Formats: sequence, structure tokens, C-alpha cells
Amino acid sequence: MTTLQEKVAVVTGASRGIGRGIAIELAKRGASVVINYHSSPDAANEVLAAITEAGGTAMAFQADVSTEDGANALLKAAVDAYGKVDILVNNAGTTRDNVIMMMKADDFDTVLNTNLRSAWLCSKAAVRGMMRKRYGRVINITSVSGVSGQAGQTNYSASKAGIIGLTKALAREVGTRNITVNAVAPGFVLTDLTKDLPEDLINQMIPLIPLGRWATIEEVAYAVAFLASDEAACITGQVLNVDGGMIM
Repeated sequence: MTTLQEKVAVVTGASRGIGRGIAIELAKRGASVVINYHSSPDAANEVLAAITEAGGTAMAFQADVSTEDGANALLKAAVDAYGKVDILVNNAGTTRDNVIMMMKADDFDTVLNTNLRSAWLCSKAAVRGMMRKRYGRVINITSVSGVSGQAGQTNYSASKAGIIGLTKALAREVGTRNITVNAVAPGFVLTDLTKDLPEDLINQMIPLIPLGRWATIEEVAYAVAFLASDEAACITGQVLNVDGGMIM
């Protein structure tokens, strides 16, 4: 197993779903993890308990990372607690799906702010310290919807496509300082939110996936852990699809 001993990781939106899985996996590999959450303290504390009971090191921190004050406060809390930030995982996200003719401007703005603006703000706050110590890993969670588009998700697809552009541009900016910036694009993933979808809807999606199944949260977390590791030191500006081959 790839080791992340002595590394400090910040994971946004880590109280549930993919973010929760990423936080637990990074801690399992030895990283000290800052679990960011916005409005779910009980869920965040459950993640914290899962990590500490397994012998890991973590803390939970509330912040709305779509705001500059929130993003800065999160990264400052991580440095105050652990002295540095080596790994930033921009996972915070939301959806407000609708066809464009029915989508409200607020639905567009909220999704862009939560998904894309937060990644930009947290990256800006984290990269400052990473550049000084000439080391860092930034991993942005995008989506296959940002790669290929998805009907009913003009806001979400735009935000996730923007994350891909952000990833590539930032990778070019900070590469000379030994900082890598990559993205992971999950496809259909089994989470608490998706496990209760109607069976007929799930069956319609399966034929679209060459492997014939959805990804698990753990499989997405493994991809993030790899990109956070020293084994991925020469990989930057890339988008790693974890989608069973759906959009190859």
C-alpha cells in the first residue's frame, strides 16, 4: 500500500460520500487529515471517529469553502494544527439538476460557486505554502459530466469542466515548484445517495459501462491516494477517469 506517512491532507466536503471515503483512505495510509464540512457536523464527527478509532490522526473543521474567508480559514486551521499542508483534495460539491429552460440563475450560481469557486479558492490558499516548501499535491474531484456533458446538468457539467481547465492551468503554473495538480473524474458511483435509485434506472445505466458495474467509493479513493503519493511525482495536469470505461 502506498504510504502517506508524515503528510498532511485537507479534504473538502469530507463528511459523506466520496469525500468521506477519501479522508478515511488517506488517513489509513498515514496522512494526518483535516475533514472539512459545511453543514453536517454529526456526519463529520462520525468520519473523525472512524479515523481515530482505527489509529489515524484527524480533525474536523467547519467552513464554507465557496467563500474566500472560509477557504482561508480552513487552510490556516490545517497549518496551525499540523504545521503544513502537503495534499489538498478539492471535493466539495453539489447538484441542482434541471433542463436549462427551467433552471434558475441561483441554481447555476450555487453549483458553480460550490463546485468550481471553492476549488479555486482552496487551491489559492494552499499553493502559497506549497510553493514555499517546494512540494505539494492538489487533486480536484471532477466528473465524467465535466468531460462529456450530461443533459439536465448544464450548471454541474460546466462547473466540472471548469475544474478540468483549472487543473491543467494550475499544473502549468506550479510545476517548477514540485507541485502536481491532477483531477479524478468518477462515473456512476455507489453512495448513500445513489444506492436507493430505482432498479430500472440503474439497469439502464449498466450497459453504458464496459465493466458492467458502478464504481465504489473506495475505488475513487484509491485513485486519489495514488495521485497524492510520491509514486505519482511525474504525473501532473491529468484527468483520471474512474468510470469503468464509460467515456473512453
